[in-house]
Amino acid sequence: MREAGNDAAVYARQGFGAGLAPAPPFGLLIVDFVNGFADPEVFGGGNIPAAIASTRPLLALARDRGWPVAHTRIVYADDGADANVFAAKVPGMLDLTEAAPASAIVPELAPRPGELVVRKNVPSAFFATGLAPWLTQRGVRTLVVAGCVTSGCVRASVVDAMCWGFRPAVVADCVGDRAIGPHDASLFDMAQKYAEVMDYASLLGRVEG
Repeated sequence: MREAGNDAAVYARQGFGAGLAPAPPFGLLIVDFVNGFADPEVFGGGNIPAAIASTRPLLALARDRGWPVAHTRIVYADDGADANVFAAKVPGMLDLTEAAPASAIVPELAPRPGELVVRKNVPSAFFATGLAPWLTQRGVRTLVVAGCVTSGCVRASVVDAMCWGFRPAVVADCVGDRAIGPHDASLFDMAQKYAEVMDYASLLGRVEG
């Protein structure tokens, strides 16, 4: 079995992992922190509850600084008319309808007026949504990302954010997954190819600096 240090050396030798220093203007994207993903009996588990708790001061920072803030929810039609391949792989996703409590954003991170709520039925917050132009209109350069799950909707959104020309900054203690292995692997992968990955304290230092 290869050691993680050996893998990191391979990436470094091949030129991956260059720094992507966060630069203003900033925006915040909170991916799928909804009741269903906070509940280990539905779609949650792992370190998701801790990530939700850690996102509270991040959201407060964004609001205090006047950053554009966007939240996402997974929402399917009540009759399943928009069922897709994602739902075929995870049929329980079809239960996340507009009025379903499991699809509601957790109360401690509830959106305020003026914050965008993106409804999606695929992993990426950007695919077939208005998120990219909304961020562009507000001048966002660095997109700070929190949410769940790290290996799924967070990673997909980060890859698409990079493709749209935003500089993703993933806050490691503000993203969570139902299993720690995929979480850690995805943080490593994003740091090597798509984003700057740091904890909240490091982000705060850079923002204040």
